Amino acid sequence: MGNLREQGYGLAAISYDSVAVLKTFADRQHITYPLLSDPDSKIIREFGIQNDTVQANSMAYGIPYPGTYVVDPSGKVVAKFFEDDYKERIPTLEILNRVGGAIGSTLATVEAKHLRLSSSASTTVVHPNQRVALFLDIDLMPKMHVYAPGVNGYIAIDWKMTGTAAKLYPVKYPVPENLRLEVIKETVPVYRGHIRLAEDVVIGTEAQLKPLPDPHGKLTLEGSLRYQACDDHECYIPETVPLKWTFSFEPLDRERVPAALQHKPKS
Repeated sequence: MGNLREQGYGLAAISYDSVAVLKTFADRQHITYPLLSDPDSKIIREFGIQNDTVQANSMAYGIPYPGTYVVDPSGKVVAKFFEDDYKERIPTLEILNRVGGAIGSTLATVEAKHLRLSSSASTTVVHPNQRVALFLDIDLMPKMHVYAPGVNGYIAIDWKMTGTAAKLYPVKYPVPENLRLEVIKETVPVYRGHIRLAEDVVIGTEAQLKPLPDPHGKLTLEGSLRYQACDDHECYIPETVPLKWTFSFEPLDRERVPAALQHKPKS
């Protein structure tokens, strides 16, 4: 919450839980931002986000589809994000990254041949089923370029994740520039200077991750970046740079509120 306040943001959450349930949860998790109670799901229905796949006789009846709204100081909704899978949750800092309001936390910097590479992520703490944005900031040396995906006949830059218990989304590459290479009389899509690549991953379930975090509760995701750097006259031997993102891992809160406060199926 501190990072959000420093950037001028506030945070509040709303659920169909009672005030008593929310207080129990907030006290246990040391939550300091407002948790708003909508026990009859009136606001949830007015926003049109009640999960209508839940039967009326279920104890979960009235829950919303999980999502986040970004609201400006005048009360106008400027962005909204809803997950395709209710088990996948996009962290608040990642949402702000998507609207240009936050910057990922730098985790490592590598000085490779022909370029400098910094890896970062939208958070440093992860939970099971959490969706996280990974970033690669690449600074190429002067007069160097690398080929963009889709190039014909040349080795394109390629970011791959390996050996993780996570769901992977496609890598987001920036729009390349078309560079005319007079030496070979060709125009090819390339990157020069500074570029940023991004990829969303979903942390696995607790069952998938159980053997992975180390004794200190750290979870590491690994990958690699393959590229071939060229200048105006020649291309150099392709390079593969190993990548790592290390997070603090926190399991889900499985503790239930007292039985007297729990939701009861409607008759």
